[in-house]
This record gives sequence, C-alpha cells and structure tokens, in this order.
Amino acid sequence: MENLRTYGNPPFRVAVVHGGPGAAGEMAPVARTLSSRHGVLEPLQTASSVTGQVDELRGILEKTAELPAILIGYSWGAWLVLMLAALHPSLVKKAVLVASGPFEDRYVPEIQKTRLGRLEAGERAEVTSLMSVIEGRHAGDREKAFARFGELFSRTDAFDAFDGGKDEVILDPAIFRSVWEEAARMRTGGQLLRLAKRVSCPVMALHGDHDPHPASGVRDPLSRVLQDFRFVLLTHCGHKPWVERRAKDDFFRVLEGELA
Repeated sequence: MENLRTYGNPPFRVAVVHGGPGAAGEMAPVARTLSSRHGVLEPLQTASSVTGQVDELRGILEKTAELPAILIGYSWGAWLVLMLAALHPSLVKKAVLVASGPFEDRYVPEIQKTRLGRLEAGERAEVTSLMSVIEGRHAGDREKAFARFGELFSRTDAFDAFDGGKDEVILDPAIFRSVWEEAARMRTGGQLLRLAKRVSCPVMALHGDHDPHPASGVRDPLSRVLQDFRFVLLTHCGHKPWVERRAKDDFFRVLEGELA
C-alpha cells in the first residue's frame, strides 16, 4: 500500500497519524522509536477532505491493524484520530493526542500572536506573503511557499529542538488548504466538539508548555465533553515533542506508558 509505512513486526496494534494536513511522513521518527517494542503503522493521508481522510484512515486500519488499535495523532492528526474514534468506535482502543490544535475558536488568535511575536519584522512580513500564495490569493509556487512557511514556524514552535527528519516529510499544500479550511469550519460551528463528545474510549493529550497552540484550548474543552480524559503538560517543550532535546525522553516515556 503506497500510503502506508510499517515499522517493527506484526501484529500492528499502534498507528501514528501525521499533522499538516498535508505533512505526510513527519511521524516517522516516532514510529521508528516505538517499533523496538511495538508493531507500528504510519498512514500517509492523501485525501483532500475531512471525510475522505477519516475514511482513508479507517480503511487502512481495517486492512492492516489488529483492532481495536491505539492511535497517536499529532497536531491536525489529533483531531483526525478523535473524529475516527467518534465515528468508528470499534476501531480505537485509546486515542493519544499530541500537540493538538485548540478545539474552540476563542483560543485561535493566541497562536498567531505567539508565533509572530517570536519572529523578526522581516519574517513577519514574509509570513503574510507566503500565506497569500498558499491560499491562492497571489500567484507563486505553493509547494515552495508551504515549505518555507513550515520552516519559519518550526522555529517559532520549538523550544530547544534538533533536526527531526525533515527530509522524510512529503508536503502537499493542496491537501493542507482543502482539508484545513473544512476542519476550521467544523471548529467554528461546534461540530468538532460535538464529535468529541461521542468518543467513549480513553483519551490522553500530551502538550508542550512552549507550544504556540495554547494548552488550555485542548485541556479545558475536552475536559468538559470526554468521559475518560487525561492531560499531560511537558516542560521545555514546543509543538513537536520528539525533536525537543529537553522533553524528548519524557515524551517517549509517557507514550510507552500509554502503550503498555
């Protein structure tokens, strides 16, 4: 299957789900680390709609995983995992949400404010220009703009990071634009939280204290609607815990505890 990587030996009871949307492959370092003890799937999402990505993930799990599986979703992937658990509860034993985006619009302005505050003036202007290309408002190479956008924000989102395998990431700005626009509307309209309320499996959220995505935007809304929810805040940690020098070991320790 072209949109699936496997690590370790079967049975595959764990799946890591990348963010973006449209940043396929970024969970490879996590999958490799976990594969010393577990069979791990790394689906590469290719669908261009939220429903399509849910169905694509469902199909991969039904064909390949030992079900119900433990799903580890990163950033956008955290939302995707939660949606799958709500719509197809028999597939998900436990959901682990890593660096999730906030679940209510009122937390969103803080993300951009924090990110831009960590950039220099020239870089802030560049971000505005890049977004106009990515969103199709101005002509330009969207793939290059998307890559540069990710490069800038990977700096603002990190606390003390090392190179975490950027060459393995397959960026697709078209997927990002189409899926994210739809997902953002689901958050604005409250559909995202209504789906979360349907989740019956245990859910654990891992979040960095230096992540521009506010921890309260994940912890507080989910605490209200989930039946079985835990929240762990990692110190000295940005948006991508597995590349953080001071938080990486704690991140994998907590993950292993969830997989035991």
